[in-house]
Amino acid sequence: MLRPADIDRIRNDFPILDREVGGQRLVYLDSGATAQKPRQVIDAIDEFYQRRNAAVHRGAHQLAVEATDAFEAGREAVAAFVGAAADEVCWTKNATEALNVVALGMALASAGLGGAEAQRFRLGPGDSIVVTEMEHHANLIPWQQTGALTGAQLRWLPLTDDGQLDLTELDSIVDETTKVLAFTHVSNVLGTINPVERLVERARAVGAYTVLDACQSVPHLPVNLHDLDVDFAAFSGHKMLGPTGIGALYGRSELLNALPPVITGGSMITTVDMESAAFMPAPQRFEAGTQPIAEIVGLHAAVDFLGYYGMEELAAHEAQIAARLIDGIAQIPGIRRIGPPADEASIAAVSFDVDGVHAHDVGQVLDSRGIAVRVGHHCAQPLHRRYGLTATTRASASVFTTEADCDAFLAALAEVRPFFGLA
Repeated sequence: MLRPADIDRIRNDFPILDREVGGQRLVYLDSGATAQKPRQVIDAIDEFYQRRNAAVHRGAHQLAVEATDAFEAGREAVAAFVGAAADEVCWTKNATEALNVVALGMALASAGLGGAEAQRFRLGPGDSIVVTEMEHHANLIPWQQTGALTGAQLRWLPLTDDGQLDLTELDSIVDETTKVLAFTHVSNVLGTINPVERLVERARAVGAYTVLDACQSVPHLPVNLHDLDVDFAAFSGHKMLGPTGIGALYGRSELLNALPPVITGGSMITTVDMESAAFMPAPQRFEAGTQPIAEIVGLHAAVDFLGYYGMEELAAHEAQIAARLIDGIAQIPGIRRIGPPADEASIAAVSFDVDGVHAHDVGQVLDSRGIAVRVGHHCAQPLHRRYGLTATTRASASVFTTEADCDAFLAALAEVRPFFGLA
């Protein structure tokens, strides 16, 4: 378990936490949207641009060699962090792009691209794609598009009243027609941790591919993708203390090498003539054009930072923060939290509705007190519709969040309804 001295040391590595907002100490509770960056990440990017900036896998000069080494070292570090092999991790600009690469790659395979090996991904009328009602739009809309392009039917696992997946009809929804089961590991709105093992087991039983949105699990929980036994997964660097503009697609090697690339161009080919092209093996086949090299260097520094403290210890700390937020919100009249019961495991992403006050107004009142939260539908409109809402306020924590942050937030939240003249 992290000690208070450890948390102080962690916070000292985040320069932005020293600033004030409107004369108030910054309390940053919007890590579910994007996490703040430690000095080690900022310095790594700065050092790369000052000392090693060059294109990778192209030049023979010293800078190019050093840049390429840093680029591939980043891949190896990130792969190890999520329990994968280096050739199973492909760089993308974010998780949204990674999920689109899988979904639209299957659509291309269904149109006949990719040759015989790609036909394993073929979708058509009579097939089904299954998602969940709690998905972020990034793991919903690409599958809507793929279904529309191929004729496959889109189905979904519903939500329960208490913010969990309703699996009572799992076997009838995920059936022999199902070719893909795409689901989030952790809800970005509810904080719910989904039963990956059970979902994967059902998918395996019917021969469906599994696609995991790991955006909210990789930054907050120990994750081993080999142990989870999923076929594909996606996550973003900026939510795990790294820079923006870098994400990753994980896939089993044999599947990546069979999936047609959606984005094509330079750096991902073996041969090209005026009529056709042949593609490199994964991961390079999914890395067309100049990659975000400095961002990969920064992400390497981020996983080193997280690894130094240990994900088990960081997850335990964030679980304490989640409990404090959930318990504190429950004590404030007029606030409805949506999410799993307090005694169920969840990450520190806590969403709620304030009776009589729109979420955007809640956010502005909190901002006036130096507290940063997320307001809106959090790119999950179907989830909000399920609970009769159009928007919520979300407080989400990270490794640097303290009990003092929670207490400041809860004190300010208790003032919101009185601020608007509500009892």
